[in-house]
Amino acid sequence: MAGAHKPLIAVCQMTSTSDKEKNFATCSRLIREAAGRRACMVFLPEAFDYIGGSIEETLSLAESLHGDTIQRYTQLARECGLWLSLGGFHEKGPNWDTDQRISNSHVVVDNTGHIVSVYRKAHLFDVDLQNGVSLRESSSTLPGAELIRPITSPAGKIGLGVCYDLRFPEFSLALAQQGAELLTYPSAFTLTTGLAHWEVLLRARAIETQCYVVAAAQTDRHNEKRTSYGHAMVVDPWGLVIGQCQEGTGICYAEIDIPYMERVRRDMPVWRHRRTDLYGKISFNKPD
Repeated sequence: MAGAHKPLIAVCQMTSTSDKEKNFATCSRLIREAAGRRACMVFLPEAFDYIGGSIEETLSLAESLHGDTIQRYTQLARECGLWLSLGGFHEKGPNWDTDQRISNSHVVVDNTGHIVSVYRKAHLFDVDLQNGVSLRESSSTLPGAELIRPITSPAGKIGLGVCYDLRFPEFSLALAQQGAELLTYPSAFTLTTGLAHWEVLLRARAIETQCYVVAAAQTDRHNEKRTSYGHAMVVDPWGLVIGQCQEGTGICYAEIDIPYMERVRRDMPVWRHRRTDLYGKISFNKPD
């Protein structure tokens, strides 16, 4: 394990397909590699389990949290002795038998193989881009009903998001107000939106919250309909990119320095300077 004051994290990049076994083999190899580097936590991207070529295929491959896929990852976490951020698991919804709807679920597993937290993606990606790309996540996916309070991990206190959540600063500020030290956005950004917005959004979220921002990513061509941007990345609380994957499947590593984060917040005290009397305070609402 890296020094206790600077835990090492591993942030993964991969190209998922509809072949779940092949995807697991890729993730298992990356996780074992990170364990060999003594990382305390491995971050996998959205849709690490699979990316289907159609809505019908996507739904047919979905599982519950008690299914084989998550069980294999809990066993792997236990075997390797590290934490896993499983960002964007296709989870069968609560009324699956009647409505065939899924959740886009960010699952965190600890080093004993227990599920610590599950965040279900709140903001769904329904867009029509000028290049002809059209995506309707809400056609098969249920929107999450709540934010999850930051969880305590070996890397620090982590606020959980997924992909499109990155575009909503209120989301990241709410998590930071609840004590987050890292914000994580496992993603599968399109090539068009990634080229234009990926890095600038990640750096903006880091600067405005003074948190580390961790973004595992899908990359390259998944099928004839879909290609992802890649560039898995870690940004520090000052907005500097301190880790980034290049082309293809791989891992970038970064040390998390909480005393450094505290210095950034002390030297640039934006949290103290907020004028909530003028524009209010972002609240952390829980569902009724």
